[in-house]
Amino acid sequence: MQYNPPMLALPLTGAVAAALAGGYQSMAPTAQWYGQTFTGLPRGSRQIALTYDDGPNDPHTLRLLEVLARHSVHATFFLIGRHVLQCPAFAREILQAGHVVGNHTFSHPLLIFKSEREIKEQLSTCRTALQDAIGKHSNLFRPPFGGRRPAVLRAARDLGFTPVMWNVTGYDWNAPPAAVIERKVSKQVRGGDVILLHDGGHSQLGADRSQTVIATDHLIARYKSEGYGFVTIPQMMQEDSREGHGFKSLP
Repeated sequence: MQYNPPMLALPLTGAVAAALAGGYQSMAPTAQWYGQTFTGLPRGSRQIALTYDDGPNDPHTLRLLEVLARHSVHATFFLIGRHVLQCPAFAREILQAGHVVGNHTFSHPLLIFKSEREIKEQLSTCRTALQDAIGKHSNLFRPPFGGRRPAVLRAARDLGFTPVMWNVTGYDWNAPPAAVIERKVSKQVRGGDVILLHDGGHSQLGADRSQTVIATDHLIARYKSEGYGFVTIPQMMQEDSREGHGFKSLP
């Protein structure tokens, strides 16, 4: 029997392409294959939402709060439950300053490799830590590393969470200079953006986020001077609901 490599290669190529596409959709922040997540307003909006992951973190969370207060800007913080247990006073400072607090799981695992039971445990345990530290908070949830698959989003919504991603990132997790963070953000901002930055590190407390604090100061000054307003994620969602673009309200 004659061997025909091209005929066998076609389905293999298709399978590889599908696997690559599926992997991309599970990690790309604006991808929507596996379920709806909030990633901002349509391009051209004059609103920007600053979001910070992996806190609370001593001392940089408090320094960031000082910068935000100086500019009269409120942001959205996605906190890790185990960090909240270690720094409950910092979590209270965030809420008392008028910022929004969301769930970033208890220990920051990549959820696409976890069972639905484990996913729910991560979310529930983080929620308990937040409730014990600060009481009532938002139902916003951001998956660690942005990783999600249908089971992740299903578990989140079963527990009443609204998944929030981003469409602009400062790539600040490895603590580059503030100017680098600013440059990376400015290349992506088009209006209606959800900007991802970090006030902590997912592995342990004490991550150096001094450059993110400086970059935040400069970014707010720059975009305010250009006529942009800074809002929290719930405020941006309310605007999205009024304009009829998808998200109607928080659970």
